Amino acid sequence: MSEPMEFCMKPIGYVESPYTSEEQIPKGRGAKHEAEGTLVVHPEFAEGLQDIEGFSHLFVIWVFHRSQGFSLLSHPPTADRPHGVFATRSPRRPNPIGLTVVELLGREGNRLRVRGVDMLDGTPILDIKPYLSSIPEEKLRRGWMDQEQGPSKA
Repeated sequence: MSEPMEFCMKPIGYVESPYTSEEQIPKGRGAKHEAEGTLVVHPEFAEGLQDIEGFSHLFVIWVFHRSQGFSLLSHPPTADRPHGVFATRSPRRPNPIGLTVVELLGREGNRLRVRGVDMLDGTPILDIKPYLSSIPEEKLRRGWMDQEQGPSKA
């Protein structure tokens, strides 16, 4: 077994979001993430956006930059009991990394207009990738969320 590695990452940009506090962000099953925002990519990384316009949705990998410390058990707002942090979307994680799928509405230079932001204004972006999924809806499972809240009404 090798020694644990540490990684140093540099943000490629930041999020312009209507949310300035965690309390404003819709949470829990059935929460609608329809807010529009902008992913601003730093000029030195803008060339990496070439041909992104052809994708309808994007993965955004970002940092919970206001989160402090972590807890291995989390009590989501819609749950009746705690769950392991890796079975939740809690910001209090050993590595405070977030993942969001957004709809790409348009591009203006180094700025991507998107719908579906669930990040705070000023959130650092680590990476952007095209969203591709070959998993049919009927094969997706939602773990404890289905057990506690019932199956999704897709």
